[in-house]
Amino acid sequence: MSQATLLPAQFNIVDSTVDVMKGDILYPFALDELCARKVGEGTLGPLVHLWRHQKAFVMGLRDRKLPYSDQAMEWLERQGYAVTVRNSGGAAVPLDPGVVNLSIILPNPTSKIDFHQDFELMYQIIRDSLGSFVEKGEIVGSYCPGDFDLSVKGKKFCGIAQRRQTKAFVVQAFIVVEGKGDERAELVRRFYEIASGGEEKGNYPLVSVDRMASLQELVDVGSVVTYVEGLKGVLSNYGGVAAPGDGLSLFMPEMERTIVELRNRYEKRS
Repeated sequence: MSQATLLPAQFNIVDSTVDVMKGDILYPFALDELCARKVGEGTLGPLVHLWRHQKAFVMGLRDRKLPYSDQAMEWLERQGYAVTVRNSGGAAVPLDPGVVNLSIILPNPTSKIDFHQDFELMYQIIRDSLGSFVEKGEIVGSYCPGDFDLSVKGKKFCGIAQRRQTKAFVVQAFIVVEGKGDERAELVRRFYEIASGGEEKGNYPLVSVDRMASLQELVDVGSVVTYVEGLKGVLSNYGGVAAPGDGLSLFMPEMERTIVELRNRYEKRS
């Protein structure tokens, strides 16, 4: 059965990729959190959000528990990275204008949709945006590894994570479209080297620089702009309707509270 049946007959597509985000990287994750609450309450319709960030590094919950994570975060910040800890699953991911982030926010009032269905939905959408050559399964040596790594010829270009609430869920993907996969992998490898204190065996991924690649390197997908237009075309075929992102600015007072809440809960530094 197609996992696209999880999508409602109509949902909004909010494309923020043209205006690349700068500054606090917690903003888009707080937006996902807040929108999911409202979708679960029924005060906001289901939506898909596309966004990019200028220069950020997003850690997973386990990464934050590494013994020298504070020092690793400071090392990144000295290089100009906005750093945070996300409340969805997965591990460390670097973000830049060549990475498209995709969040699907849907109601789940009876909690009948399990996490495999969430991930399969995201996989289907991304595969449909590219072609049947996209493979699914963990790529050992990649950053943010998992069973739903998406790859081409053994090189990962996309990772998927999720955040589940009582009455809604968010499934998130980072899609590496442009740039050098090995350079991003080296940054993550160095982060873990610092955060672990050089311990080779620990609760973190062992990253190899040759396991990541961009779509530009793998399939000559063109630019981010080209890929995003194709992705929106797929979403439109599923019932997506373009919606202005400025409508979400109405939530700004709640957004600010949510950012503080998430930072205090997940990122608090010693």
